[in-house]
Amino acid sequence: MVERYVMSIDQGTMSTRCILFDHQGRLVSVGQREHEQYFARPGWAEHDPTEIWSHLRRVVVPRALEGAGIRPEQIAAIGIANQRETTVVWDRRTGVPVGHAITWQDTRTSGYVEELRRTTGDDFFLERCGLSPTTYFSAPRLRWLFDHVDGLRERAGRGEVLFGTMESWLIWNLTGGPDGGLHLTDATNASRTMLMNIRSLTWDDELLAYFDVPRAMLPEIRSSAERYGTARALLPDVPICAALGDQQAALFGQTCFAPGEAKCTYGTGSFLLVNTGTELVRSRHGLLTTVGYKVGGEPTVYALEGPIAVTGSLVQWFRDRLGLIHSAPEIETLARGVEDNGGCYIVPAFSGLFAPHWRSDARGVIVGLTSYITKGHLARAVLEATGWQTREVVDAVNADSPRPLRQLKVDGGMTSNNLLMQFLADVLDMPVVRPMVSETVSLGAAYAAGLASGYWPDLEGLRRNWHRAAQWMPTMDPARREAEYESWRRAVERSLGWAGP
Repeated sequence: MVERYVMSIDQGTMSTRCILFDHQGRLVSVGQREHEQYFARPGWAEHDPTEIWSHLRRVVVPRALEGAGIRPEQIAAIGIANQRETTVVWDRRTGVPVGHAITWQDTRTSGYVEELRRTTGDDFFLERCGLSPTTYFSAPRLRWLFDHVDGLRERAGRGEVLFGTMESWLIWNLTGGPDGGLHLTDATNASRTMLMNIRSLTWDDELLAYFDVPRAMLPEIRSSAERYGTARALLPDVPICAALGDQQAALFGQTCFAPGEAKCTYGTGSFLLVNTGTELVRSRHGLLTTVGYKVGGEPTVYALEGPIAVTGSLVQWFRDRLGLIHSAPEIETLARGVEDNGGCYIVPAFSGLFAPHWRSDARGVIVGLTSYITKGHLARAVLEATGWQTREVVDAVNADSPRPLRQLKVDGGMTSNNLLMQFLADVLDMPVVRPMVSETVSLGAAYAAGLASGYWPDLEGLRRNWHRAAQWMPTMDPARREAEYESWRRAVERSLGWAGP
């Protein structure tokens, strides 16, 4: 019998990856290619969608197939995970984007967002889409494009251009592009646009009218795991069976299927999601209410999310801008050379603070500097900033949720730093657990596709694939934990109000 695999396409902020997984959820082969980052002006962040599709077609998928030594017909299903909120608009007839994709990191809409909050307030949006206006989400970017690209709004009204996040762009191209490509999205990605009703999982008429977005340009909203159609380009006749935003894919890959189970992915930024079950919990403490996942016709599973803007990128700044280390792993060695932070705290509000503060006027600060402080203390403060920011989000989760967190599953590149993981367990006062398969975003997309295609039978079967690789238990004295947390909060206060309007 010929062995079959599930293919996961992970279209991320820095690169696009294709990973093949077997029945045990083991990684079989990987193809990966980075893409260009465009920063045309301060606060702008863009990608070239055509470059990303070209990389997937010519390099990423062929490398994964070659690495496993298999043919396309051995792929049981394709699942897609993607950077969320990143906004693409393209011509329906030619398939050519109207410009670069505007990414989730882009802050060009900050003035418009402030006006929304001032004139309309948060409640109008929270009641409908579960989100407060920020530069993070897609609708303000779409509005910006209408205001700055001549004739685009009129073309959108006539159905001549299409909107989507990255999974929509890839699915459309995979299924034929201008020649009958499927224009669709899933509920997790649609929930990040500010245009979808969080309860009905349909495009909301009042939000569409508010942002003046014509329905003709929008993709069809489907569940996260079902058979969407088959690929025509690149992987002929292979079914496409899943799409999830990357952080929801990580929740699925970490098998957080029960209410109260949580994961945090530590990358450039960090994203903590906690499963709230079929109950839609509206946060009162600075978290986002979002769709966790929806499997076929099953009830929608919701989540609370705490995004943290700067974690891994703070280590990159320490390396590239300050030049105090030569490689990211060196920071752990440097930080271990001192016993503590020496009273020094770094709040990395480089472009404001995300959850739970949502303060775009915050800017980074280093507090507690004395002549005693060395680069070792600074290295420790860099790592500890990730721990304290996670603590703030966990406190918000416990204040919002009827089920306090009992442990935190972690994944992402920073989890290889054992000093940071121990510090996390200490400041959260709970076990921190890392799985055997670190590629949980890709694994989650594969799991959803495999579930929809029958490659895996049910959620419990997926749970059995999850294996613990490492665990850290809290050892910090409670009095010290609370004293240092109070110092951190005082440092955060000093970061607020630095940036004017």
